Amino acid sequence: MIARLKMYDYQNLAHLYPVLALSADLKTQKEDFIVDEIMPVTLSGEGEHCWLNITKKGSNTDFVATELARFCGLKSGAVSYAGLKDRNAITTQWFSVHMPGMKEPEWQDLKHDEFVINEVRRHSRKLKRGALAGNQFKIRLRNLKGDAADWDQRLSQILENGVPNYFGLQRFGHQMNNLNRAADLIEKNKLRRMKPHKRGIFLSAMRSWIFNMIVSDRINDQTFQQAVTGDVFMLAESSACFTEALSELLENRLKQKEIHLTAAMWGRGDSMAAAMVAEAEQGVADQFPVFSDALEKAGLKQERRAMRLMPVNLNWEFDTDNSVTVSFELTKGSYATAVLRELCEITDVSLPGFK
Repeated sequence: MIARLKMYDYQNLAHLYPVLALSADLKTQKEDFIVDEIMPVTLSGEGEHCWLNITKKGSNTDFVATELARFCGLKSGAVSYAGLKDRNAITTQWFSVHMPGMKEPEWQDLKHDEFVINEVRRHSRKLKRGALAGNQFKIRLRNLKGDAADWDQRLSQILENGVPNYFGLQRFGHQMNNLNRAADLIEKNKLRRMKPHKRGIFLSAMRSWIFNMIVSDRINDQTFQQAVTGDVFMLAESSACFTEALSELLENRLKQKEIHLTAAMWGRGDSMAAAMVAEAEQGVADQFPVFSDALEKAGLKQERRAMRLMPVNLNWEFDTDNSVTVSFELTKGSYATAVLRELCEITDVSLPGFK
């Protein structure tokens, strides 16, 4: 029997900053968590794909996609989106519907309590998964506890030095069930027989967990912000990675946030990392042989992800009702909860079991 992971395994991931006596409630209302996609595509206004900008409240992304397909009389595969968005929030994102040679329906007739269509444009290509620049967040934290000076200090530290680029708890499912379910399926030799979408969720969870553990170890070793022999670097404005001998110039670029240190996204093939970094990452993967072996057998290639996450345009404003509104932008694939985790102890009111 493979040992099961629990919530405290995630909670025990290392913090970059000393934990302060700060706490707050999250998602007391859906309006407390607002997300807007940042889309890099300029829509042409013509083509066989109909793009819709939609604001949803209290529904998940797949549900909206299903409703769009139903309204158009199409199969679900005709509807695409860049990424999943939280159900317990107000989120604005794009969907595309493949309608070659078809007349558009009367979109104004699609009325629903949980979402509204803001804009409709034609384009020559479908919206692919991951095809967004990032997301803009506006988050209101309520019932603040802790010293006001500590709140300002911690937010200022995050603004200056960023946070660990951890995958959020939602990647691993309720009570870490995505990881535990994956382990059960592997043990019974059933993972490869899962439908591609479900299998992808489990593979992503396993890969993300190994990454998180590598980052946590770098923080504990006090090398999270300090390059060591064998490190791989990533340009701040892209996913391009490179290796280079350690130098004062390289350290200065790291301090100026022009580049970031990276950690492994586990998979098959040789790692770009070398020396002590490659050895340490292999050591983490060896702690979870069931996961690392499954990822390699699935054919996922060894990749890299930045260890540091820098929130862009981070601002905050304290309100008279003992709350603070925090706004920032994150690159795609990054989690707002990774920012909040370094800020304070969060009680997510929307989670099951909250009282």
